[in-house]
Amino acid sequence: MTRPIQAALAALLLLAGAASGAEDAGPTFDEAVADLALAEGFLDVYSSPESGRVLVRLPASGTDGDGILVRFIHALRLTRGLGSNPLGLDRGWGNDGRILAFRRVGDRVVAEVENHRYRAVTDDAPERDAVASSFSSSFIWDTGIIAEDAEGRPLIDLAGFLTADALGLADMLGEDEGDYEPVESRSLPDAASLLVFEDNVEIDAWMTFAGDEPGKEIRATAADPRSVTLVQHHSFVRLPDSGYRVRRADPRTGTFALGFYDFGASLSRPIVQSLAMRHRLQFREPGDPSSGIREPLVFHVDAGAPERIRQALVDGASWWAEAFAAAGFEDGFRVEILPDDAHPLDIRYNVVQWVHRQTRGWSYGGGIIDPRTGEMIKGHVILGSQRVRQDRMIFEGLAGVSATGSGADDDPVELALDRIRQLAAHEVGHALGFGHNFAASSDGRASVMDYPSPWVRVVDGEIDFSRAYDSGIGEWDTLTARWLYTEFPPGVDEAARLDAIVAEGIQRGLRFVADEHARGVSTAHPEASVWDNGADAVAELDNVIEVREHALRRFGADRIAPGRPLAELREVLVPIHLYHRYQLAAAAKSLGGMRFAYSVRGGPGMRPEPVAAERQRHALEAMLRTLDPGFLDVPDTVIGLMPPAYEGFWFDRPSETLPSRTEPAFDPFTAAETAAALAFDAILDPARAERLARQHALDADLPSFTETVRRLEKHVLASLARTGSQRRRVIAERVAGRYASTLMALESGDGSGQVRATARQALERLPRRLERSESQPAFTEWLSSRIRRHLERPAPPAVAVDRSPDVPPGSPIGTGAQPGVTQWIAEDCWHCDRPTPRSFGPDFP
Repeated sequence: MTRPIQAALAALLLLAGAASGAEDAGPTFDEAVADLALAEGFLDVYSSPESGRVLVRLPASGTDGDGILVRFIHALRLTRGLGSNPLGLDRGWGNDGRILAFRRVGDRVVAEVENHRYRAVTDDAPERDAVASSFSSSFIWDTGIIAEDAEGRPLIDLAGFLTADALGLADMLGEDEGDYEPVESRSLPDAASLLVFEDNVEIDAWMTFAGDEPGKEIRATAADPRSVTLVQHHSFVRLPDSGYRVRRADPRTGTFALGFYDFGASLSRPIVQSLAMRHRLQFREPGDPSSGIREPLVFHVDAGAPERIRQALVDGASWWAEAFAAAGFEDGFRVEILPDDAHPLDIRYNVVQWVHRQTRGWSYGGGIIDPRTGEMIKGHVILGSQRVRQDRMIFEGLAGVSATGSGADDDPVELALDRIRQLAAHEVGHALGFGHNFAASSDGRASVMDYPSPWVRVVDGEIDFSRAYDSGIGEWDTLTARWLYTEFPPGVDEAARLDAIVAEGIQRGLRFVADEHARGVSTAHPEASVWDNGADAVAELDNVIEVREHALRRFGADRIAPGRPLAELREVLVPIHLYHRYQLAAAAKSLGGMRFAYSVRGGPGMRPEPVAAERQRHALEAMLRTLDPGFLDVPDTVIGLMPPAYEGFWFDRPSETLPSRTEPAFDPFTAAETAAALAFDAILDPARAERLARQHALDADLPSFTETVRRLEKHVLASLARTGSQRRRVIAERVAGRYASTLMALESGDGSGQVRATARQALERLPRRLERSESQPAFTEWLSSRIRRHLERPAPPAVAVDRSPDVPPGSPIGTGAQPGVTQWIAEDCWHCDRPTPRSFGPDFP
């Protein structure tokens, strides 16, 4: 080919390329935003509700040369939820925010999550860069640039970002059986919801997920369970300025802490640091109350709550004003109703949200934070609406419905509203930065951050409700509010002043025990439990037993409203028959228990010490009362009242009744076995067994696990001997069977040799003792055979140990594990991917 021909072909190719480039060139900026409305604010947003488009004009590239266009806190929550407590996904549920950057890389913009768990708190830039480059950030989304304006500001389409499943909603839906996948064509930004302000941008997006095999929870709550549509809310929040003053966390205060690795810390300081989480509440002049408060802390109650409940929520949440006054901020805290035109997820509002579910469920307190400092940007509370109905039912089960609606002190509705006030104060406490304190109930109700059980007594033959719930915050709440929120004048030794507040609490005898040492029957602190009462948990168990027996003797048709199906009495019976369950667990903490306090070197505190031997044995004797056949029996007057239920609904209505092997007849024997399992699970808890073995090895005067098992065995066999009626004998045999099964579980578990050996010896002894007892020969042979088969089993066991009957839910929030994506622990927690202790939310009241 000659040179002239080559030149001609090259020219043609250049012309073709130019023409192609002209065709591929995108729209100009003005063309791209034509017919879109501009809202200028923290981010400049061009949108159209008619077309559904949402475009964002980002700042031009900065001068740092790193491509970062803008940084902000990004938080995700649900404007519209699913309505299923076991699955979560409530209206208002979401994460606590993270710092996001839009970074330009060539002709694309990526969304990058910054990693603030690892940092160097230093002014040395190379040192900071060394840490930042040692740990990964995350590019979570990218898009092309549509156009640039005359100032070089890029325009991007935000639709893909807004409809991305960043909360893991599909995975959470999949926890209810089946697989759910996002449907792109039905996941759309809601441009009509856009709110643009100087410091934040708020917008919703429709999120649709499809699944072919929906589980029972989604079938019960979604309009079409094969296509679930939720509404996801985005908050884009300007990073707070540097005016916030951090406060080092203190393990003795029970306040929430933001933990991180500080690689800039000197070698004499720990690398893991923690900052207390709190709202910014400051005087105009630091430490000077006379200068006035810069901005009061205001919480807004959901106007969607019914009027009487709404007022109770305002009343309870307002209790915190007293604590802030004690911290120096008179009029620094107040509660109002959320304006009708406000979006409850708008970052500018601290909100108490009233949330409906098919069943009663968890309540949460938490919010959105700055992950660099622990500053709480938005407090957010979720309260489940059906809990109040459970509380009302419990009071009606105790005393009947005659006072319901009367407005009197013993009106179950009024008592339930008293509980709502407590709950509002509790969850708002979480949203202010306060964790649980499960020792408060044994300190004269020193905190609303405990789980309050109604404190009722039998007085002159009637149940007295006059002290069911306390009113107002407690001493511990005031103390911790002073520690967390007091603003000290410049030049004051803040650390010393804060230590003095902690020391004051210790001197006044105020105790603090956190979730991990109080929840569950296996924990060991004798003054820390959930849903308990009284300074003496064992003595209060006696009171609870008296109240339970009084209520069961009088249990009748008057426990439900006139015209209601008598079958509903089966549901009302559950919290009465098992009324002792939480106080029993509280009393069990003394057996093998240990007193302790969280302490720091050089500060006041106490050495861990076991509960006194006499006290431990007294607790065991009190718990044994709950295994007596007479205690476990259900009166004939109750059994004859409760026919089976006919629902007749076109949907499944969850029903909580005692387990039965005799449907449609009520089964008093399995009901007795269910209650007996509570005592065995407490006394023979594996952790408690290990502590009993440990303490006796260290101090022979303290009860051993062997002593405990022998005392339990004696009581169980004595019950078989002293039963007078056939029905009581059957109950005693059920108790003996449950005792054997619990021992089998211990013997075959992964406990120490000492515990497993003691359980094995007790099992080897039991058949011989049964033969000398007055149990029925057939039952003796059956149980002895089961024990022999268990002890002679090959490894792995050929015969499975039967589990105890399921105990019906009893706490006002129901049951079911919370999903683990971004749950607040609770009552209640911060984002689960943060390496810090989480102590709230999912409350479990």
